[in-house]
Amino acid sequence: MNLGDSLATGQRSLGDPSVSYPLWPPMTSGCPRTSTDEVAHPVEVDYAYGRVPRNLFDRAAASGVPAGGGLERWAPLLPPLAAPGLAEGGTPLVDLGDGVYIKDESRNPTWSHKDRLNRCTASAAVGSGAEGIVVASSGNHGASAAAYAARAGLRCVVLCSADAPPAVRSFLQAYGAVVLPVPTEARWPLLRRIVDRLGFHPVSNLTPQSHTGHAFGPEGYKSVAYEIFTELGVPQAVFVPTGYGELLFGIWKGFAELVRLGLADRTPRVYSCEPAAGGPLHAALRAGRPALTVPSGPTGAYAIDCTVGGVRGTMAVRESGGDALLVDDAALAAAQAELSRSGLWPELSAAAGLAGLRGLGDRSGPVVCVSTSSGFKDRGVGEAATDPVDPDWDAVAARLRKAGLPA
Repeated sequence: MNLGDSLATGQRSLGDPSVSYPLWPPMTSGCPRTSTDEVAHPVEVDYAYGRVPRNLFDRAAASGVPAGGGLERWAPLLPPLAAPGLAEGGTPLVDLGDGVYIKDESRNPTWSHKDRLNRCTASAAVGSGAEGIVVASSGNHGASAAAYAARAGLRCVVLCSADAPPAVRSFLQAYGAVVLPVPTEARWPLLRRIVDRLGFHPVSNLTPQSHTGHAFGPEGYKSVAYEIFTELGVPQAVFVPTGYGELLFGIWKGFAELVRLGLADRTPRVYSCEPAAGGPLHAALRAGRPALTVPSGPTGAYAIDCTVGGVRGTMAVRESGGDALLVDDAALAAAQAELSRSGLWPELSAAAGLAGLRGLGDRSGPVVCVSTSSGFKDRGVGEAATDPVDPDWDAVAARLRKAGLPA
């Protein structure tokens, strides 16, 4: 087969793998047959694994397919890529030393991991014949969705908060999205109405009782695991900033597929890293439940500040033998500062993976901490000004000495 051909065969419920559906239309509200009033079960995409090219994970297997960026490289194990891409993926593993690696997702086209997801959700919209997409997001997801909609020639409506970060607002304006700042509680009812009235394809969650999200979206996140494997093999553990758990699930599933294909003998332990102000996945695992809703307190980690959990996250942690970790804002700030001293500037939420690792203390490597997005995405970026200094040497020397430099 051609490496650019998808081997996706259908969709199946994570609540009961025997319950399956055709590949089209992509399911955006979970599995209607296995979901209950308490827990909505997502569906995942299934593949003809027996037909996967044996050389798919060879570095020399590009055969005209981009190896340094673009999900086309992994097309057989992804839903059909009907929408054009932006050379997403192919992000670097940065060695921090002592067996710790950072998977720097800020190198994606809109500076976050969401580009991997939205290449697949925009493809679902194109394949479904929709004229546009609608998303409820005040952060990375909205910025990325707007970019991929523009690339595919689709209209995009973004329901966001009035205090969306400056970089996100700039992205949305540049890509020509219709931006609707509304109260948080109004975003999802309006999203459903836009779906019903305009026929736009939803790329945000539609299930209120627990998070299911889009069937195709997390498949794009598997490429993070594929890239880690081709460069590093199977690490001991992967630490993942976690909101709804889609990235967490995608990374675990990618490694689980490598085991299924006989290319790896195990998956790494997968650790979710949530803000201590909330932590629905941590709460669900401690309670032995598939998903829970929890209250949330104040935190600077707005991008992963979720109150609603989902089945995907609990499955990834349990199946991998990992754990759910809580990190407070002080630990996040310390991890952000550590990464910045190494030349990497993550968003506060993006530092959660390293914060989770550091909270556990020394661990045998190699381990990978995923850094999900750029520091430009934080709220308040650009507000701090540097006081001017008189060019007189005495004034300059005083400023240098204040910074600890001999002058």
